[in-house]
Amino acid sequence: MRQPLPKPTLHHLEQLMDSLLAGVILMDPAGVILSANPAALKMHGIDRVEDLGATADDYAARFSLRYRNHHRLTRREYPLVRLLAGENFADLIVEVAPLDSTEPRWVHQVRDVTMDEDGGEPDCLALVIHDVSEQFDAEDRFEAMFQANPAPALILRVSDQRYIRANRGFLDLSGYTQHGLIGKSLFDLDLLAGVERRDYVKERIAAGQTVPQLEAELPLAGGDTKLVILAGQRIEVADERCLLFTFADLEPRRRAETALQASEQHFATVFEMAPVAMVVTEQADHRILNANEAFRRMTDHPRHRLIGRVADDLQLWNDAAQRRGLEAEIAARGGFRCHDVRVLHKDGQAIECLVSAEGISLHGDHCVLWLYQDITARRHSEVELVEAIEAVMKDANWLSRSIMDKLATLRDPGKRTGDAPPPADLSPREREVLELICTGMDDKAIAERLGLSRNTVRNHVSRLYGRIGVNRRSAAVVWARERGIGGSA
Repeated sequence: MRQPLPKPTLHHLEQLMDSLLAGVILMDPAGVILSANPAALKMHGIDRVEDLGATADDYAARFSLRYRNHHRLTRREYPLVRLLAGENFADLIVEVAPLDSTEPRWVHQVRDVTMDEDGGEPDCLALVIHDVSEQFDAEDRFEAMFQANPAPALILRVSDQRYIRANRGFLDLSGYTQHGLIGKSLFDLDLLAGVERRDYVKERIAAGQTVPQLEAELPLAGGDTKLVILAGQRIEVADERCLLFTFADLEPRRRAETALQASEQHFATVFEMAPVAMVVTEQADHRILNANEAFRRMTDHPRHRLIGRVADDLQLWNDAAQRRGLEAEIAARGGFRCHDVRVLHKDGQAIECLVSAEGISLHGDHCVLWLYQDITARRHSEVELVEAIEAVMKDANWLSRSIMDKLATLRDPGKRTGDAPPPADLSPREREVLELICTGMDDKAIAERLGLSRNTVRNHVSRLYGRIGVNRRSAAVVWARERGIGGSA
């Protein structure tokens, strides 16, 4: 007959714990800390179990815990104390730091485990810990970059089709607040109002697939709508499939079109003053009859070189075959909307444009009105945004320096180094500490580099935060990048 296995001992548990990647702290029902594996010690920055404290109360006296909203936990809210009280908690997220630290050092995801012999009172309690610091650091940096990007953008979670992020550009465009938008479903704020092939687009969103550029009437907070071009790009946020929607405001173009249709008498004035580049051509051979100031400014062609010429004479289009195809579409359908084209500047430089055209009657003649919207800057911004987000979610370590540089640029793409805001009046030592922070050093590494004590470095960091008006390391890095500090470190 097979002999029963002997009962596991604390030594057996410690052998098992040592092989785990997750941290484990063992405690008896009286609150005495019995053991902890190397992973748990590393997640607290210590080498010995004794440094955790002898009891749950000792632990609370040695480590400061905060929720993700930076609210500090009371002793009663500490996971070890809740474990002693018999409470259950799964995947609780807390920020952890030594009691004397000025900011959190780790982010822990913790859960409770109770062990007993016969289903009665627990004989042993365990706290299982996962270090999720890199994940949350990456999410914090992504959030800062996303909010700083000037292009209106909105993120939709695919699983439940709810909005989870909206940046300042979108809030300004739509008039919504974060509170009135985040958590709402796709159908609470119907971005697809007035979209052609609505069912097709809804199917692509439900499947988490890329949504091509299309026109839509964006509902505004005040009840009106705004004509926009939207496009959806697949991304992942916190390991969840999402769609990143970017928007371009087409209201200036619509206002120009409406004015043209409303009164031919004022056509010349409206045409010339319109902020959107426009050209009027003959319908028969598409010879240019007029080009407004916005178009002349965009291409740098003077009026006298444009009037009476065709596009091939001036080499206005990068792809002549594409232009001929669109001219054929005008002949067949009377017009088209929002085709991606490249128009050539007088010096040969390509300009990314969205072009629309419509047949009109001007002074009794059949003509075509062409509208060119320059989206070169927005296209570059979209590409940088998607590439940065994908890089964030793939490699948090790489993000720490290169994305901060990109973040400062995305806040104002037109900003030159010489136009950066003036730095605060920092002492040489404060500036030196700030430059080392920009390289990713923590307080300990800075202290070793400068030959100072950690307390002295912490005092410098605290004064530096107060001087520049921030309260986190990442915000200090952004502040420095905007002012050209630390860029070559």
